[in-house]
Amino acid sequence: MTTGFERDRDEFARGARAIVVLPDQGNSSRDADARLEETAGLAMAIGVVVAEKIAYRVRQPKPATLIGSGQVEALAAQVRMEDAQLVVIDGALTPVQQRNLETALECKVIDRTGLILEIFGERAATAEGRLQVELAHLDYQAGRLVRSWTHLERQRGGFGFLGGPGETQIEADRRLIRDRMARLRKELDQVSRTRGLHRDRRQRAPWPVIALVGYTNAGKSTLFNRLTGADVMAEDLLFATLDPTLRQIQLPGIDKAILSDTVGFVSELPTQLVAAFKATLEEVVSADLLIHVRDIAHPDSEAQRADVEAVLHEIGVADTTPRFEAWNKIDLLEGDARTDALVEASRRDDVVAISAMSGEGVEELKREVAAKLTAGHRRYSITLDAADGAGAAWLHQHGEVLEQEIDDDRATYDVRMAPRDYERFLQR
Repeated sequence: MTTGFERDRDEFARGARAIVVLPDQGNSSRDADARLEETAGLAMAIGVVVAEKIAYRVRQPKPATLIGSGQVEALAAQVRMEDAQLVVIDGALTPVQQRNLETALECKVIDRTGLILEIFGERAATAEGRLQVELAHLDYQAGRLVRSWTHLERQRGGFGFLGGPGETQIEADRRLIRDRMARLRKELDQVSRTRGLHRDRRQRAPWPVIALVGYTNAGKSTLFNRLTGADVMAEDLLFATLDPTLRQIQLPGIDKAILSDTVGFVSELPTQLVAAFKATLEEVVSADLLIHVRDIAHPDSEAQRADVEAVLHEIGVADTTPRFEAWNKIDLLEGDARTDALVEASRRDDVVAISAMSGEGVEELKREVAAKLTAGHRRYSITLDAADGAGAAWLHQHGEVLEQEIDDDRATYDVRMAPRDYERFLQR
């Protein structure tokens, strides 16, 4: 079945000239210019050329067009002057508002949710990612058939003027969408079960799992690459990473840990995507420690932190899950701003100021993360047969050997390890 989304994407040409519009209702804590820049960055992430960025003050949203009639006329004139083929509204549009704006502006109009879905649709690389994105798109498009599926016309059954309606094309296509969504959910359930098996296998091993979370473009993948030596795509680009990546790392006192790089969050992340990417985000839910990577040089850094925490709460991450903040891009701050950030970070035991690009502060981050993971560890005195090399190796691999004393026939080790690892050692 060719969906309306696929037809829309065919029309959505790379290189299209666009105007980004922010309907400012005065109820946001965010800086309007920073918000416009973010949305322009989202548009440029899929190859759109942003010709103009405009903020309109909206005191009372209009049911028909969201913005006022005079603003619609001014925007139409701007569209003609810039020869724009696309208008991006940084907000949520109803299907009626979207259709009315397209009619008035004589160009394609998409809202923030549609734009983010376009990005995810283009970036999904794995089979799982494509399933998740398609499910989110179908969910979004199901309520917008009347706008975007231009081939749909009402059919009438029977005969004569009062003949009853047969199944309309809209109804038939909605039924096809529902069927397709049901199949996608079954496939994603299978993916989730498979991922769960892998996770159970990891949990049977003694390795802690650390998940990098944060706002899009905060520098998670750059930090991931520096910590693991991997080559995950890391660019100055919104949503550069969609699919989760897992690598093993070594930390002080910890022989092996699993580090997970996850999709970046964004303000007003579409609920369709949160639901569709739940299988991927389960890696975050089950992590032993979260490292919240923040772009501390961004003017809206505090608001971005709140957005990330809101999404974490929405996907079911418990407040009791240990958190750690990595204040990234400290190298972009200068003068008093840099000094203030470094002083504030030094006062807190859950923050390290770093630069994932230059490496500044990364070694301290590793030490602090290791300390967080081993905070619940206890000290044990263990005596082994001197010939038990496998037992000694196990202690070195799964704990921190503080002291050891070896006689002719026995060896005594003072080891700091997690209580669960001590129980596992007793059962080996």
